[in-house]
This record gives sequence, structure tokens and C-alpha cells, in this order.
Amino acid sequence: MSDAIIQAVGIEKSYPQADGTRIQVVGVTNLEVGPGKIMALLGPSGCGKSTLLRMLTGLAQPSSGTLLWHGKPLDGQMPNVAIVFQSFALFPWLTVLENVEAPLEAKGVAAVERRKRALRTLDTVGLDGFETAYPKELSGGMKQRVGFARALVVEPEVLFMDEPFSALDVLTAENLRGELLELWLNKKMPASAIFIVTHNIEEAVMLADRVMVLGRNPARIRSDFNIRLKRPRDRKSARFVELVDYIYKVMTEPEVEHELPDAETTAEIILPTGGLTKDVLKGSLKKQEGPMRTSRYQLLPHARVGGIAGLVELLHDRGGREDLFRLSEELVMDVEDLLPILEACVLLGFATLKEGDVQITPQGVIFADADIQQRKVLFRQAALDHVTILKQIDSILKRKSDHSIADEFFHDILDEHFSEDEVQRQFETAMNWGRYAEIFDYDREKGRLVQTEPPASSEPPTAPAVETPAPKS
Repeated sequence: MSDAIIQAVGIEKSYPQADGTRIQVVGVTNLEVGPGKIMALLGPSGCGKSTLLRMLTGLAQPSSGTLLWHGKPLDGQMPNVAIVFQSFALFPWLTVLENVEAPLEAKGVAAVERRKRALRTLDTVGLDGFETAYPKELSGGMKQRVGFARALVVEPEVLFMDEPFSALDVLTAENLRGELLELWLNKKMPASAIFIVTHNIEEAVMLADRVMVLGRNPARIRSDFNIRLKRPRDRKSARFVELVDYIYKVMTEPEVEHELPDAETTAEIILPTGGLTKDVLKGSLKKQEGPMRTSRYQLLPHARVGGIAGLVELLHDRGGREDLFRLSEELVMDVEDLLPILEACVLLGFATLKEGDVQITPQGVIFADADIQQRKVLFRQAALDHVTILKQIDSILKRKSDHSIADEFFHDILDEHFSEDEVQRQFETAMNWGRYAEIFDYDREKGRLVQTEPPASSEPPTAPAVETPAPKS
């Protein structure tokens, strides 16, 4: 029998569409959250990390599959977990102490007992002396400490954290990571396990005992492995850098299967069997009404033109090739911020990605050397060559007698392939790229796209001969 606290058996999440089909956001997933470990979940923006977290905590119901707590189905009950969110989510009208007491009050804990527990927890996270302060008086780091205290005061068996440090400055975040690890290693927190969703690769390798990397469309576990590095961990050690580089490759090359360096033992994903009845197994395999489909429509990375141009220029200035991990370190950018820009450069044909290195293409060199107007011409050409929705918009506007169309038309197209939130993000990215390239104008008030004249076609420079730089050691 497995000793896992939480077991997910074939869970998946999908959303019904008007035509009777369902868009699958999280693919069929099996995983276990066991005691004594910090687990980190990584993945590109919008891949379904937070959706998976909400299902594991009981905040969202899976569309199919079974969630088990100590081997038994939850059956609508809430597991003994707590969540620390990215936003501090404090009640501004309550003091620090009252904020920490709030979940205990909701559970019906007596006033004297909840006051004792709240004070003890505040002392644990280093906030003694600030009990009567209000959130507006606290720094970002102190607000998140209150968030930690509020989560720990209920004595959860599993502490879930959804990008808890991303809203903080670099130094404050680093300090809080260290404090969290100190509490964990010194067994000063009640939780038996920590499950952290993050977009920061170094953070995951620094904190976690086990790392899972998600792919997307739909979300699926692409890599799941243990980190066998002694603590405290050295960011500059060869093994640390090697693991970070491996995760970068997995996240940036979704079509390639990468092997963990030095044959690191992969954490086994074991289907839970202890305590399962036939009815539970049937429930984990139940079929949804309506056919299932995943998105096969091109997914635009959410990057702005300025970021794309900046990365192409930077690559050009650095000789045309750069290691992603090194680039992220020097730019002080998390992979969540860098990855969409990189994906956009690759999609538009301005760069290529291989083995964790990004390299400028001849077309990227032309773009980097071009002036403002020439860049518009080049971007327009690249967008119409490679971006499906922009090609569709351009084609439709040319055929329409008034050369305009309502934006609802494209919302409806995207709605067939993506969830509601993703539809809006895709549309906004398409509008940003299309307007810059002067493929169309967009009147947001009227909700209409109107064809524009292409940018002045000053003859773009021809591609120079580009030598392929040697890989960096």
C-alpha cells in the first residue's frame, strides 16, 4: 500500500463548448504527493500548473479521474491542506494577528486557542512585534510572511504554494526562500509535505527534492525526477547548473525528449492501488459526455513586439548565439518571462533553439540591423508567413468589400480551440502584433478590425553571410 498523502489517479480537466465538444486543459495525469518531500511543479505560462494545483487541493473538481486522500476518495470533503498564493490576499481591515486567526475562526476554533496558535505561528515566521500592524504598514516580504503564517496556523498536512515569491523583488524573494527552507529542515512547520508551483527554474532546483515539468495543450508531465543534491545547495556547482540547463531544454523544446544528465534516477509515477475498489477504478476511467479534443490551433506566445526586438538585438550583439540559462541570469529574468519572447522569435523565424542554446537566424540579423520602418516590413512579412490567425485576418479583410470585420468573428474561431481566458490572451497578442505590422487597425470601442495600407516598403537589406558560431563551452 502506498504511503502517499495525496494520489491523483487519471485526473484530467476539460471544459464544455457550445458545439458539444470539450477542450482538454489538463491531460490524464497520475501523480503522488508523499510525506517528507518538497515537490516543485514547473511549466510554461498558461500550461495548466495552477489548474492542477487547484484539483489536488480540492478547490476544483477534475472532469474525470479520482483524487485520493490517504488512499480513500475525498467524496466531496476538503483535504487537510493550505495554500499560499502569489498575491498576498490579506484582509486590509484586519490586523496581522486577525488575518492569521481568520482561517481558525472559520473552522470554529475557540477564541483563546486560535489566539495562542496565531501568536505562536507569527513568532515562527519572524513577525512577533507586528501583531497589531495593518497590511498597509507592511513591506511585500512581510505581507507574504503573514500569508505563510495564515497557511501554517491551520496545521496542514500538505502546504501548497502557488508562485509565492513571484510578486517580490529579487532580494526579498531570496531571503524568504531561505527562511522557508530553514523552517522545513528544522521541522518547525507542521506540514508533512510542500508542493510548490513555480516558474523559476533555479528556485525549483534550490528548494525541491522532486521536480515535475509540465508540457501544455493539454498539460502533461514531461519530466519527473528526484534532485539528489545535499543542502545547502551551491548555485554554481556543476550538477546544479546541469539540472537547471536540463529543465530549460525540456521547457523550451517541447517536441524533443531529453534524457536526464548522468542517468539521474527518475522518480517513479506509481498508480495507487491500495484501498481502491472497482467502483473507484471505474470512476477514474469514466467518459465525458461529448467528444474530447485538445487544441490543435497554433498557440501564440504572449510576447510583445518590443521584447521580441530586444532579444533579437541582444543575440546579434553577442555574436548570434547564447546559452539560455546564462542569458536568463544576466537579464535577471525568470523563464516565465523569457520563454514567451524566445518562442515568439522562433515562431517568426528570427531565431532557432537547440540544446538549450538560442541562435539568431539570417532573417533575425536583417531585422536587428534594420531601421524602424524596415522592421515593420520585416515583421509583417514574418507574421504573414508564420502566424495562422494573422494570415486569416489579412485574407478576410482583403476579400471583404468594406475591408473590415467584427472582432467577435475571431473570438469565435479561437473559442473553438482554447479556454475562455486563453482566447482573450491569444486575441490581445494577435492585436498587438497585427497593429504593429500594420496588417490592420483595431477600433476597440466599435469592436472592428480594418485593413490598413502596408508600411512603406523601403527595400529591406539583403541577408549578410552569417557564420554559425561555435557552441559555448
